[in-house]
Amino acid sequence: MSKDPNRAIRIWLFAGVLAYLLLPWYAIQDTAWYSVLPQIAGGPETANGLLQALMHGRRWLLLGLLGLAIAAIGLRRPAGKAQSGWFLAGGATGFCGLLASGFLIGAKGWSLAILNTQLGELASNQFGIGIGAFLALLALLMIAAFGIARRGYFRGDLFIASAVVGCSVLLLLFIAFPVSKALYGAFLTEQGDWSLSAIFERIGNERVWGLNCLAGGVRCGVAWNTLFLALLTATGTTLLGTMMALLAERSAGPRIQTPLRVVALLPIITPPFVVGLGLILLFGRAGIVNQILEYALGVQPTRWFYGALGVWLAQLFAFTPIAFMIMRGVVQGVAPSLEEAAQTLRANREQTFFTITLPLLKPGLANAFLVGFIESIADFGNPIVVGGQFSVLSTDIFFAIVGAQYDQGRAASLAWILTLFALTVFALQRAVLGKQNYTTVSGKGDAGLSMALPDGVRRTLNAVVYPWLTFTLVVYLFAFAGGFVQTWGRDYTPTLAHFRTAFGLEWGSFGLVWAGTAWNSLFTTIKLAGLSAPMTAGAGLLIAYLLARTEFRGRALFEFVALLAFAIPGTVLGVSYILAFNVPPVELTGTGLIIILCFMFRNLPVGVRAGTAAFKQLDKSLDEASLMLRASTAQTLFHVVLPLLKPALVAALVYSFVRAMTTVSAVIFLVTAENELATTYIIGRVGNGDYGVALAYCTVLIILMSLAIALIQFLVGERKLGRRKGKKP
Repeated sequence: MSKDPNRAIRIWLFAGVLAYLLLPWYAIQDTAWYSVLPQIAGGPETANGLLQALMHGRRWLLLGLLGLAIAAIGLRRPAGKAQSGWFLAGGATGFCGLLASGFLIGAKGWSLAILNTQLGELASNQFGIGIGAFLALLALLMIAAFGIARRGYFRGDLFIASAVVGCSVLLLLFIAFPVSKALYGAFLTEQGDWSLSAIFERIGNERVWGLNCLAGGVRCGVAWNTLFLALLTATGTTLLGTMMALLAERSAGPRIQTPLRVVALLPIITPPFVVGLGLILLFGRAGIVNQILEYALGVQPTRWFYGALGVWLAQLFAFTPIAFMIMRGVVQGVAPSLEEAAQTLRANREQTFFTITLPLLKPGLANAFLVGFIESIADFGNPIVVGGQFSVLSTDIFFAIVGAQYDQGRAASLAWILTLFALTVFALQRAVLGKQNYTTVSGKGDAGLSMALPDGVRRTLNAVVYPWLTFTLVVYLFAFAGGFVQTWGRDYTPTLAHFRTAFGLEWGSFGLVWAGTAWNSLFTTIKLAGLSAPMTAGAGLLIAYLLARTEFRGRALFEFVALLAFAIPGTVLGVSYILAFNVPPVELTGTGLIIILCFMFRNLPVGVRAGTAAFKQLDKSLDEASLMLRASTAQTLFHVVLPLLKPALVAALVYSFVRAMTTVSAVIFLVTAENELATTYIIGRVGNGDYGVALAYCTVLIILMSLAIALIQFLVGERKLGRRKGKKP
């Protein structure tokens, strides 16, 4: 029995019809969509799409039904190009018609000026997209993508076409659209008029571009501060991350590997201000180091640590784990057979390492550098804690938005500089990698032993990595000791009172009572982070697969938009979401969904970069062999490619989950009383001077996220490459 070539199209047509008949069309504030299912035949708030169009005067919703009808006609045509026009016309008519009418009608000024009074009243009461509208739009979008595939694009592959089109729409709607709306403010004058010169008037000054520091002055402009710091941070994190990965995979014994990985990942599972606090307790004016210097040598304490040095050191702690996770998977993927071939040709271990092993790490090094650079220019927490008088673009943007001036135009203008910096490094990375081939994992068996590191390299790794990891432990011990003492700096009496305040449990008349003040924020954070992590990892690896295995027009722009979220500071991204999604048709402000989407698209680039580095090591013959055996592209992706991407999958899952748990700047404007997060609770406690409760909460977060990382690693498992395990030196 032959497979129905139209099966997927029939499924999406059926889903679109069900969306109109069985689901509420609009979103109801403070109410779950499933709770109003019995009322889909009711009034204008809860009715399904068909009744909204026929009974409640929203005639524009018939565009979606028209699109479904046109696509249904295409099913009567022979499978192939004869169908493409019908599917493309039906999907595009319905999707674009519904979305465009929603945005236009959502603009009340336009609707009241153009539409008649009755329709104007409906527009003024317009609601945001609900589950019914979402499913109908998705069905129409997939049908349009199938039409593109039937026309011969993407080799006629329905899965690839739908993935490219679907991901493109998501990137445009949740990254390009809100960011563009926020950046547009750079070209608006104070009177609200558009002017190209407005951006130059805001940023063309000494504070932004000054170079006085090179001529004996006090400081350079914030643009140069940001650029120099980012270059230093990206270089340092890439070197340290690579050293840790080499030590973990090629040198450390089994008993050392697990503790090494745990300590290496420790900075990523804590809120950013914890590292800053620990460093201040060590090197601040009243820190341990200054006290020892004063006692032993009579050196008076100063604020030498605050500034560029402190920010750079804090960023090394914060972002080295990202480079480590990226590089670990790349180091694992280096084929032992290549190293064995070099040694067979009488190359010693040192020559083999520098001429074979290191060049094969080039994709990972470039990706780790890019991620470290973008993380640094977008970082807000570390500069605000230990920056002192050292200003960077992210802090200037923050104060432009939340300060008394509330200059959104200046914030948008400074964000343009960050975007241009990120674009430049992105272009340089592509130029460095070029079109060279770095494939090391192929369909051929490879049970060789990984080469032991040269003695000089191994000694260098031991001399750098172990002291750094020890330093990391010391910083965290000082930081979290504050959660177990009465009052840091005055009363060091051990106590658990801070933990009882935050996470107290009591027995009431109805059973266990979550009496602690932090329980609500913890449960909300775990729920939202747990929902966003698999979505982020899945979307990131899918986009990486499309970039690595598919050629299509606009591919470079597609990749840049996928990375754009990292080039925008979290504060700007949060504000852009408020500006873009506080009115219909996409009305999300005040809901948990807007926080999930912010988490997802803010952390998406790490999954993309980790997946891209991993895909460069996988031979395309693996995909081709599966396709030749008549497996579909989706089957090949899930059953052949994905098992070989487990390091990248773990990196994406771990990073997206822990960053969602610990992020501050991106969601500070999105939280509400119903959706309070752990980091906003901690910031509130710090603002009130209650450091004990704040640090106690951070301790609990570290324990929970360590368990979550272990669970993710257990569920995903390790990649099996059929290689023997040799003894570590």
